[in-house]
Amino acid sequence: MVVSPYSQSSNRSAFKYGSQENFTDSNQSLGVWGTMGLLTLQNIDNQVFLVVGSSPLAQRRGTAIEGAGAVPVFLPTAGLDDLTSRGRTDVDKVVDGVFVVDTEQNGIKSTIELVNHCKRLRIPINVAEHPHLCTFSLPSTFRDGNFQLAVSTGGKGCRLANRLKRAALSALPQHPGAICDNIGDLRQQLVDNGADAKSDTGSHDDDAEQTIELNAFTKATDPQHRLRWLDQMVEYYPLRSLETLTLADLEDISGKQPSPSPSETKKGKISLVGAGPGSSDLLTTEALREITSADYVLADKLVPEEVLALVPRRTPVFIARKFPGNAERAQQELLEKGLGAVEQGQHVVRLKQGDPYIYGRGAEEYLFFQEHGYTPKVVAGVTSALAAPLLANIPATHRGAADQILICTGTGRNGAQLEPPEYVPTRTVVFLMALHRIESMVEILVSAGWDPDVPCASIERASCPDQRVVRTTLRHIADALNAVGSRPPGLLVVGQVCHVLFKGSEKWTVEE
Repeated sequence: MVVSPYSQSSNRSAFKYGSQENFTDSNQSLGVWGTMGLLTLQNIDNQVFLVVGSSPLAQRRGTAIEGAGAVPVFLPTAGLDDLTSRGRTDVDKVVDGVFVVDTEQNGIKSTIELVNHCKRLRIPINVAEHPHLCTFSLPSTFRDGNFQLAVSTGGKGCRLANRLKRAALSALPQHPGAICDNIGDLRQQLVDNGADAKSDTGSHDDDAEQTIELNAFTKATDPQHRLRWLDQMVEYYPLRSLETLTLADLEDISGKQPSPSPSETKKGKISLVGAGPGSSDLLTTEALREITSADYVLADKLVPEEVLALVPRRTPVFIARKFPGNAERAQQELLEKGLGAVEQGQHVVRLKQGDPYIYGRGAEEYLFFQEHGYTPKVVAGVTSALAAPLLANIPATHRGAADQILICTGTGRNGAQLEPPEYVPTRTVVFLMALHRIESMVEILVSAGWDPDVPCASIERASCPDQRVVRTTLRHIADALNAVGSRPPGLLVVGQVCHVLFKGSEKWTVEE
C-alpha cells in the first residue's frame, strides 16, 4: 500500500471546528499538518485496519486494504478501547491503522479524541475530508503487476490528482508491470549465473539514483559486465523495448549479426543523421525526413525516446549496445547490420546523438560504407557541446571572459585517460564523455596546472524535460556529482563564462 505520512508543522495552532475550539489533552495541541509527506510503499500483509463509518467510502477503503493483503474491520463508530482490542495478537491487539470515513457519524469530538489517542499509541490514522487530522493520506494510484504509480496533490484535490495520474500514464508503455517483471527476472538470472549482486547495491530500492559509476569502463571479460550492461539498457533504451529484452541481448557480440529481412531489389543507401542533444524540437527538418522515410534505423543508445518515437512503428529499430568496455565490438556490430541492410536495398538511417562529426565516429562510418561501395549522406545535427551551455544559460564566449572554445573528450579509445589540454584562462572548454570519471579527470587537470577554483558546470540531459545543471568550481565538481548522482548523458563546461550570468556563493547549486 502506498501512503504519504504527513509531517507536523513547527507552527502549532489549535484546531477549530464550529463552536468547539480544541479537544486535545492539556499537554498537547493538535497541530496543523503539513502537506509535504514522505511517500512510502508499505508491506501490510495480515495487518488490521479499522474502517470507521458507513459511508460509500468505507467500502472503497476496505477494498484497498484487502487488495494490499491486510484485514479491514468495519465499525459504525469507534471508541478508544477499539484501538487496543481489535488488532493482531502478536502486537497485543493494537490495531495497525485507522480510517475514519464519516466524522458526522462518529462525532467530531470523538474523532479528535481518537486522533490524539492514535498519536500517543503511534497508530497511523486517516480522517476523510480533514487532512489536518491525518497522520497519513492515500495518494491516487495505478497498479499494473509490480508497477505502482502514486500521485499526491498534498490534499489540494483528489480529482486533480486523478487527472495528473492519467496524464502520467499516457506517457508510459502499455504494460509497465511486464517491464518490471522482465528486468527483475533478467537481473536474478544474471545473479544466479554468477554475477555479484553486492556490486549492484541499491538495485532493489526504487528511490536509488544512478551514480557516476554507470558509465565506468568495464572489460567484457569482467564477470560483472552483463549486470552493468543491463543497467545501461535500463537507463538508455526505449521503455517499450525493455519488455522483450532477453539474456541474448546481453551476450558478448561476436561474429556477423543477422540483418533485417530483404526488401525488393533496389539500390540501398545509408544516411548518417544527427539527432541533436535530446529534444525532438532541435531536430533539423532534413533529419526528420530521413527518420520518417527509413527502412531500418540504427540508433545510438543516447538517442532519447522522444526522438525514437518519431520513427514509424513499421520501421525496425536497433539500439547500439555500446556499453563501457564494449564500444569497439558494438561499433562493428552496427556497421555489419547497416551494410547488410544496405546490400538488401534498404534505406538505412544511422541515427547519432548530437552531430555525426563531433565525437560521433561519423567519419569512420563514412569511410567504412564508402569502401564497400556506398557513399553515405551526412545530415548535420545540433551538437550538445554548443547547445548545452546555451540551454544552461552559459554563454560559450563573452568579452572579457572567453574568446575561444575547445571541445574535447574525457574518455579516449578503449577507455584511455584524458590527455589534458593546456589551461588558458580566456578559453571555454567543453568536456564530453567525462562525468563518469570526474574524480580522476579533475586530478589530471589540476596536476597539469589548471586553476582548481575555475568556475564549471555539469549539464545533464540537455534540452530534455529532466535537464539538470550543477554549477560549482573544478575543486568541488567531483563532490557535487557524487552527492547528486548521475543523470546521463552529460558534459562538463569549464571556464569563466560559467559565472558570467550566474554568481553563486555556495559550493555548488543544482538546477532542475
